[in-house]
Amino acid sequence: MGIVRFGVSIPKELLEKFDSIIEEMGYTNRSEAIRDLIRDMVVRHEWQLGDEEVAGTITIVYNHDEADVVKELLDLQHEYLNEIVSSLHIHMDEHNCLEVIVVKGRAKKIKKIADRLLSLKGVKHGKLVMTTTGKDIV
Repeated sequence: MGIVRFGVSIPKELLEKFDSIIEEMGYTNRSEAIRDLIRDMVVRHEWQLGDEEVAGTITIVYNHDEADVVKELLDLQHEYLNEIVSSLHIHMDEHNCLEVIVVKGRAKKIKKIADRLLSLKGVKHGKLVMTTTGKDIV
């Protein structure tokens, strides 16, 4: 892996905002921040293609007293044994639970799983957080 240097033209005000943000975030230089931005774009592109192998988490908060939400959650997790790697269940209070489901597979299928989980009756909030398997990221 070689390093390539390149120039970027950018308005002064935008660069000042960028420098302020990366300093606040703890970056030691612009190059590392720009590399992270490029990596993020690559990961988002993998997810948009739909056929790339990706990873992520599906986080949901749900009322376990609501209808058959617990049974449906378990059924879905068993249905997608190859894509659901692990899950973490936390009791938030006497009625609400937090579930974090780790997924890995083809982007299109992972999105389908997330959509099904997030649309279950009893799920109050949820989010798919997309990342990469790291195979093609430098």
